[in-house]
This record gives sequence, structure tokens and C-alpha cells, in this order.
Amino acid sequence: MNFDDITGNGYLWAVKYDNEPDNELHRVFSEWNNPLWLDAFFTKHFQDLNNYFKVTSIEQAIDDTIEDADKLQAVFLDFEGEPEDLERLFKPLDNTVTYPKEMEKMKARGEKVNSHDSWLRIYAIRLTDGKYIITGGTIKLTREMKDREHTQNELVKIDRVRRFLIEEGIIDDEGFIDYLAEIS
Repeated sequence: MNFDDITGNGYLWAVKYDNEPDNELHRVFSEWNNPLWLDAFFTKHFQDLNNYFKVTSIEQAIDDTIEDADKLQAVFLDFEGEPEDLERLFKPLDNTVTYPKEMEKMKARGEKVNSHDSWLRIYAIRLTDGKYIITGGTIKLTREMKDREHTQNELVKIDRVRRFLIEEGIIDDEGFIDYLAEIS
């Protein structure tokens, strides 16, 4: 498992899993901007798309996803803000958590598109105020992540990364920076 510095300033990192060609942030945006991948995804999950979001056109779902992904991609890949900006973007994965702490599981989502909420999700571990490690992302079409295999896989990844960090003695951004210095 490797970590790519997305912002160049240590605020935002993305996991690059072993044997994967790219980091998780680039992977999700590649999928979300690929009409063929999206067509296969929405065809497979059409019932969820229709039941939860009331979208009945796969073509509309593809267009909405690409539009939303473009906006979200600009936020992440062109990030030049301050740590507080990331704090506003990420929310605790557990909706009952009111104030996130170090090593908290977090989520970011896209904006409302064409009269429906965004189904795009990016998942991360919060190291400390304004510093995050992206562990993955997906299209979430159901209320609970446990309801579908592709969202369950994102839970497994975020747990795996969190466990890895803790096993390496990383409990905050200072520990993460020390770890990166040791392995380079």
C-alpha cells in the first residue's frame, strides 16, 4: 500500500493499493467519467437507481454522473485551499458522529444534480484537522452501504487502511509523515 500526495502540500492523500495501476482518487474519477463503465454500472443497478433516486433513464444517469464528477474532480484535483475547506467537504461516515476525531472514517459527496442528490461518494480517513487519506469511492444508490456489494467493498477498504495505519503506529498526521519518511 502506497500513498500519493494529491495536493502537494500534505493535506490530501490517496491510497494506491498494491497491484493497482493508479491511486483511488484517480480510479474513481476515471470510472465516473467513462460512459461505457457507467452504462454497465447503471444497467446492473437500474432497480436501485429507479427505486431510490427515481431516475428511469440510464443515459440521464450517465450525464448526471459525469457532470457531478467534473465538479467534484475540480474540488479535489485542483485543491488550493486551506485545511478548513477539506473539513467542510468531508463528513463523518457514521451519521451519529457530530465532531470527528483523528482516524475517523469520513465521506465526501458531490452536489445536487438535476433535482436529485448526488450518488457520488469519496471515502477517507481523517488524520487530523484538514488532513485526509482517500481510501476509495463509489456510486451509492441505496440508503445503507451494507445493502450492495460494491459499497460493502468500500467499507472493507476504509477499514483495511485504518487498520494498516494503526498497526504502523500512525494515529495522526505527524505519525503519517514520520511513516512516509521511514519508507522513502
